[in-house]
Amino acid sequence: MTEHITEGSPTRPTEGATVTFLPHALDWSKADVPTVGVTAGADDVPAVDPVADTVVLDSARRVLAETTAPAAPVRVEKVVDLDAFDDAPLIPAWMRTPEGWAAFAGVAYRSRRRAFRRWVRRQKTDKGHVAQFGRGSRRLHDWVVGFEGVRVQSAAHAAHIATREARAAARAARYTPALMRSKKELAVKAAEKTTKAAEEAVALHKKAKKDRNRVRNLRAGVVYGPPLTSIGGGYVTTGWLGAAAGALATFAGGAFAGRKPYSEETDWSADWRSLGDGDVMTAPMLDQCFRAAKVIGAEETLRVVQMPMLDSRGAWSTVLDLPPGVPAKKAIRATDELAAAFGVEEAQVSVSKRGRSGRVELYVSRELPFTDKAAPGPLLALEAAASFWGPISIGPDVRGLPISISVVERSGLIGGEPGAGKSASGNTILLAAALDPRVILVLADGKGGGDLEPFEHLCECFEGDADPEAFYKLLLDQVADMKARYALLKKLGKRKVTEELANKHPQLRQRLIWVDELMFYTTDEEYGKKITKLLRNLVSRGRAAGIITFCATQKPGSDVVDTSLRDLLSIRWALRCTTPEASDTILGKGAAASGYSAKTIQAEMRGAGLLWAEGQNPVMVRADYYNDEQVNQLIDRATEYRRKAGTLPQAPLSLADQLREKGGDDALLLAAVVDVFAAWEQDAKDKARAAGKSDADVDAVTVDWLPGSVLLEELRAAGHSVTAEKLGALVPRTEADKAKRAWEGSRVAGYPLARITATVTDRFGLTA
Repeated sequence: MTEHITEGSPTRPTEGATVTFLPHALDWSKADVPTVGVTAGADDVPAVDPVADTVVLDSARRVLAETTAPAAPVRVEKVVDLDAFDDAPLIPAWMRTPEGWAAFAGVAYRSRRRAFRRWVRRQKTDKGHVAQFGRGSRRLHDWVVGFEGVRVQSAAHAAHIATREARAAARAARYTPALMRSKKELAVKAAEKTTKAAEEAVALHKKAKKDRNRVRNLRAGVVYGPPLTSIGGGYVTTGWLGAAAGALATFAGGAFAGRKPYSEETDWSADWRSLGDGDVMTAPMLDQCFRAAKVIGAEETLRVVQMPMLDSRGAWSTVLDLPPGVPAKKAIRATDELAAAFGVEEAQVSVSKRGRSGRVELYVSRELPFTDKAAPGPLLALEAAASFWGPISIGPDVRGLPISISVVERSGLIGGEPGAGKSASGNTILLAAALDPRVILVLADGKGGGDLEPFEHLCECFEGDADPEAFYKLLLDQVADMKARYALLKKLGKRKVTEELANKHPQLRQRLIWVDELMFYTTDEEYGKKITKLLRNLVSRGRAAGIITFCATQKPGSDVVDTSLRDLLSIRWALRCTTPEASDTILGKGAAASGYSAKTIQAEMRGAGLLWAEGQNPVMVRADYYNDEQVNQLIDRATEYRRKAGTLPQAPLSLADQLREKGGDDALLLAAVVDVFAAWEQDAKDKARAAGKSDADVDAVTVDWLPGSVLLEELRAAGHSVTAEKLGALVPRTEADKAKRAWEGSRVAGYPLARITATVTDRFGLTA
């Protein structure tokens, strides 16, 4: 068998050699031993060649003799001294390249930029440099004032008492009769003694004041001397630049003195500080405040579900679990007590139930909510018509979150004291309805003012004269429309009006009945009960027919709104009220006792109210505000939408147009007479306006009488063939009407406008 040494062997000879193993155990040192040559992998054994075997054996001996065993590897341990840097550079070689320097500059720039941002963010906290300077100034000033004032006050008090006693003793000694020698002597001695004590007390007071002033002056020199010296010296040396450098150094010194914020150990007033004083809301504070408000017991604690955190408006919010057995309504009823414990106003605290009975969400704003300027309402941003079938934006809550309600198949009541913002709150619903061209508007203004007047041309029915009789007739028409709607629904096989159904049948479009100052109508002796009955019919039955009713009044008590009607109004919006009872008349009996009272709304919170609509509990909401210019802008937009949709109601015809529709020679002639009076009146108004008169004076200008000759001239110019006899027969006049009046320097007979309108009413039954 022949074995070749491979690469994996520990040693490798320099020359290749074949080693032949003999078949018998022989001595390798003898050269004449016969060998048998065997080739590895051969099947048969070749013949033995002694000469060749000898050569091969010698070669093998020579190779083995020259081969030496490999030396054992030597393990070298390298000792590294981490403290011995020698001259090795700290900056790698690649950093010396332009690319490396650019990268280093970029890192340094970003680091400085981030540091500057951190510095800016820190300035708003109590670790900002301005806050540090203020804190340091207060600390230095407190050190200057010191505690010597207490000693002065004590000495002053003692001197005052001693002086008063000395004065009383001197008065007693003076008025003691000389006949009572012993008492006189005792009184004189007592007076001398008290006088001496008073003098000593006054001297001690003066000394205490002197010592206090001396120590304060020394401390003031130590504290205020260096800043004044640096600023003054800098100004004298280098002008305003030096003064600025001195002020900067002063600022740095004050910031250094106040670098550490107050803590419970250093702040002496920590025991009585609260959220109102700027403290941070913590779990111990919550436990303490809830115990002070008697919501939880002295040994009970709250479980914080959501840790207190500040929002972007600077208000604290948290979610708490009350102890077992304590309902959330107990905390809601104690809102006033919690506000006192937190050191804020009641309107700044909002407590609401969160998910289950024992869990509450607490929200405490640092400032009185809803006192800032109201943001523009969302209706101004609409680029298309609104949808009264969807949610209507009412306004933000105390957290700034928008609140929306749905009025489909609903009815509402808005109440509050005068000036609470009922008109502005009502505009949020009225404008949303006006911007939907499908909604039919029916408005009644019991105030008789101008709040609803801009909506008049959009209304199918409008009562703006505060006339109970006219409003009663208006409600009769609405009840008739409701019956017609139900007849159509029955014909269509439907139970109630939906948006899809209203789009197919214009007779079923949503109808909004808005009643402002309901108290004026319901308290009328003749029509009050009738109006209440019709309104109750519309509210209870009109919901499914697409009729939505909203009422607004100051105090909807049982004497103003019957409880059978008030309880049917599902949406309640209580604006600021003067008493909890007035709030309960809007939100319902027991709402104030449950912690929901509109009396807590401050006068500064204009337009804010408790809205009870979608949820189980009322929510404090501030109505979106639209000023007069924005209201007119939205109404113009609504007018254009309704004109394009073909739902804009036709304006009432004038008396002249009504006569023209009647037709006939007499009606046309009377229409021309009415036009002549209108033209003369407009001309008189133009002259008054050109003369510089006020708008009120211009509106007061009227033309209620014209001479017969002027009428005949104007009528003939308009193409009418009329004589004085024909005009006199057409318009019969009394002797008082025929009386002559002054006209351009002479007295002539004429025709009063009242007589002409009376003739039109008598003959044709028409009114202006």
